[in-house]
Amino acid sequence: MTGGPDGGILAAMTTHQAIATPNRQRESHNTDRSSTRRRRSRATRHAVRPVVVGAGSAGLAVAAELSRRGVAATVLEESGAVGAAWRGRYDRLRLNSTKGVSALPGARWPSGTAAFPTRDELVAYLDAYAARHALNIQLETRVGRVDRDGEEWVVHAGGEQLRTRWVVIATGQSRVPYMPRWRGQHAFDGRLLHAAQYRNPDGLKGRDVLVIGAGSSGMEIAYDLAQGGAARVRVAVRTPPNLLRRSPAGPTIAKALYHLPAGLADALTRAVRRREIGDLAAFGLPVPEEGMFSRLRRLGVVPTIIDREVVDAIRSRRIETVDAVVGFGARHVELAGGQRIAPEVVIAATGYRAGLEAIVGHLGVLDEHGMPRVPGCEAAPGLHFIGFDHRPAQIGYGGREAVKAARSIAKAAR
Repeated sequence: MTGGPDGGILAAMTTHQAIATPNRQRESHNTDRSSTRRRRSRATRHAVRPVVVGAGSAGLAVAAELSRRGVAATVLEESGAVGAAWRGRYDRLRLNSTKGVSALPGARWPSGTAAFPTRDELVAYLDAYAARHALNIQLETRVGRVDRDGEEWVVHAGGEQLRTRWVVIATGQSRVPYMPRWRGQHAFDGRLLHAAQYRNPDGLKGRDVLVIGAGSSGMEIAYDLAQGGAARVRVAVRTPPNLLRRSPAGPTIAKALYHLPAGLADALTRAVRRREIGDLAAFGLPVPEEGMFSRLRRLGVVPTIIDREVVDAIRSRRIETVDAVVGFGARHVELAGGQRIAPEVVIAATGYRAGLEAIVGHLGVLDEHGMPRVPGCEAAPGLHFIGFDHRPAQIGYGGREAVKAARSIAKAAR
């Protein structure tokens, strides 16, 4: 990824006061025998408590649920604050599900929270949740690998080895920004950045911007740019997305449809799209052949959730669509149809990856896409993954997974 700091676009991730003390490297360089013995004794710690990897919504929920059952857990978080995946996202971001279905166990949203909570409201909610439950969170502690040794798990983290009977991986589906490799991209004289680096349209007024990817983030960023004064906004579409309008009833209906046969659920959501969005084929967004739930179950690809204002911007061509990007030149972008366009800035809204391979890939618990084979369940004795299943109202569902995992661990710990 390239691009320099310009206005709010490449602003550093907002820094918040740590809830727990970071696990920092010891500064002493004393090499006498006593200090060597102390370092050796600290190299491996036998943890009677479970280890939770990740202090996002799912990780916090399982630690809180364990605490409620009398089992203290240690939460390891590689960043400097809880909910890091949300803190660094763009300013306009809102949840696609309502607060009613996005609450963690036993934690209502504060009065006055928007129906679809904003990024900052979610961050404040997670901060308060961690503080209220007095969770033991070790910040700036990166987990490099988890190994099995007899009946214990060995968690390699922060220069130490933690031995425990239970490990919960809750690092989420969106831990690592994914940037495809395009032919000639390094020769591009314009600015190329990932959506993870975008904050707001400051600095892009009057600029020609191309957004690659028509997912929820890509379409929302495109609208943010159009509203923020960009001279031209185009969205490169590789595969036409399944579109749904953001609606208070949407998550509840989607949860019900999830349990229907995929074909029936697809037909119902197509009818909803026709009624609420209409035909956008003339604007480069035809209804895809593969339905919403069929694609979700086959590839884990979620629908694109958009607001009415985004639909209006597409129809008025304030947001244009173009073919998929296949390559770059010094001053142009090549599209699948052979067309060349010359944006000044390119934002790749190309998604994220879980990034679990280095941590647990050698254990045989991941599928061909690098995702847990059995999300929400015990993948191996004492090893749980939560927050990885593609479900409507993901935060609320992850909370229910946390209850299930905590109940299993607490029972085994008696």
